[in-house]
Amino acid sequence: MRKFLTALIVIPLGLLLVVFAVTNRHFVTVSFDPFLSSDPSLSVTLPLFLLLILVAALGVLAGGCAVWLGQRHWRRAARWNDADARAARGELADLRAQMAAAKPESQRLPVASGVGLYGPIGRDKQRATL
Repeated sequence: MRKFLTALIVIPLGLLLVVFAVTNRHFVTVSFDPFLSSDPSLSVTLPLFLLLILVAALGVLAGGCAVWLGQRHWRRAARWNDADARAARGELADLRAQMAAAKPESQRLPVASGVGLYGPIGRDKQRATL
């Protein structure tokens, strides 16, 4: 379903991009010199469709960087919580090992072979076969 929805969006966008590129093939000059507009030293001449596609790509890249930087608090909290959970799991394993070692043999209940908690293995409380 996801591939179908992706194709449903990507194919029309691709067709629109191709149509846009074909209809806007004339060249434009982009100047980066704010002081000398008649003969700029920092300028580039390229097709209009390429200019607009580059500007859109730069906008997507800048937006992605802004979102990534804005989420640094949540990534830091996730790392801290993961480290805390790992430490707690290790401590729990150590405590369980200490409890098992400290438990005297006399308190452990013997389990007859072939008998489960509710009777013979393979039967439930009402002695029905599982």
